[in-house]
Amino acid sequence: MTVDGYRIEALGPGTWDAFAGLAERHNGVWGGCWCTWFHLHPDPPERRELGHREFKRQLVQQDRTHAALVFDGDEAIAWAQFGSVAELPNIHHRKEWEQGVTQPPDYRITCLFVDRRYRRQGMAAIAVRGALELIAAAGGGLVESYPHDVPPEKKMSASFLYNATRSMYEQLGFTYQRPKGKGNCVMTKTV
Repeated sequence: MTVDGYRIEALGPGTWDAFAGLAERHNGVWGGCWCTWFHLHPDPPERRELGHREFKRQLVQQDRTHAALVFDGDEAIAWAQFGSVAELPNIHHRKEWEQGVTQPPDYRITCLFVDRRYRRQGMAAIAVRGALELIAAAGGGLVESYPHDVPPEKKMSASFLYNATRSMYEQLGFTYQRPKGKGNCVMTKTV
């Protein structure tokens, strides 16, 4: 599938090398986490034994992690990680989220990453739109995400926005539900 001229592919064994290339160009992303933190509740012993990269690779091989990869040619330049609550049980401010949840989502979008050469060009939105397309193709449902709720006058480095901003999700048709932690919120969309 394509979104705004960029090819979107699901993370899987056939796209692992492209995903790994993107992560490796950025020191394993977010300080070397390889987008595994959201899988870690509780932290499985194999993650500590294998390290983040190999743990993520094994999750991909076992179809236990999902993401929409955005490609420019043959190079992955962005991704949006998504999955069920069971697949991605660990979120920031999880206990607060649990206290406020009225309907658990079918899917959550937990992490976005954009190659530094492509930041501030709308790639995060393209990755989320790709994730929504993949979710719809898998049967759809209630999708939840937890963006940063940054006031318009406050500027924040794109390198710290692991799940983009409330305003981006509003532009994508998500509805604000409630605050979550300091500076984040819960937003939903049904696909």
